[in-house]
Amino acid sequence: MSDPIDPNKVVVLTGAGISAESGLATFRDMGGLWEQYEITEVASPEAWEANPQLVLDFYNARRTQAVAAEPNAAHRALAELESRYNVVVITQNVDDLHERGGSSNVIHVHGELVKARSTADPSLVYEIGGKEIQLGDLCEAGSQLRPHIVWFGEFIQNRDLAVSEIRSAGKVLVVGTSLSVYPAAGLLKLARYQAQKIIVSPDLDHEPYGFRWIRGTAVKHVPRIVQRWLEG
Repeated sequence: MSDPIDPNKVVVLTGAGISAESGLATFRDMGGLWEQYEITEVASPEAWEANPQLVLDFYNARRTQAVAAEPNAAHRALAELESRYNVVVITQNVDDLHERGGSSNVIHVHGELVKARSTADPSLVYEIGGKEIQLGDLCEAGSQLRPHIVWFGEFIQNRDLAVSEIRSAGKVLVVGTSLSVYPAAGLLKLARYQAQKIIVSPDLDHEPYGFRWIRGTAVKHVPRIVQRWLEG
């Protein structure tokens, strides 16, 4: 028998669209220097092995951009939900805008720009804020630091925790993702039949069964949904 769902738990799954409204370029839209490279040339274990300096330059640029960005109305609205609900944010984004927007329970499945980790021991993770990672920056075990990011070909982080949270949610809100990135997008299939399920996105690759699709941006629609749930 399945565990009961918690009507007071809201799980929010967010993607690049919510951060784009804070001025952050999406992963595939960094532009400039990076237009001459395939994403896999700067975001894969093979890229790291072939040219670690290029990979560090790419993520140092992304980190600088992310730290300069500010949370938007959608980030702040999700934090307001905590006044009434147990809110868990599962994000595919690598910025910390949810945390700075006030959300207290954020699960990152693709890593975090404001952290670095050891190349030899993935359990050695360090808070670096907006600092750059340079060649020669070492962990306590003497190995080079790398971005704490899930690259192509690597397993997503915190999957079991994300699965557990979405399976028990009474409300599931998906924001700013076209559901094209797997395996993270596959988490939606685990949302329970009885849960209230909403997607906010300008476009979708496909509309998942049981979800209500609100076509539009996070900043426009998420505060309205939050207000309705707080008053309901």
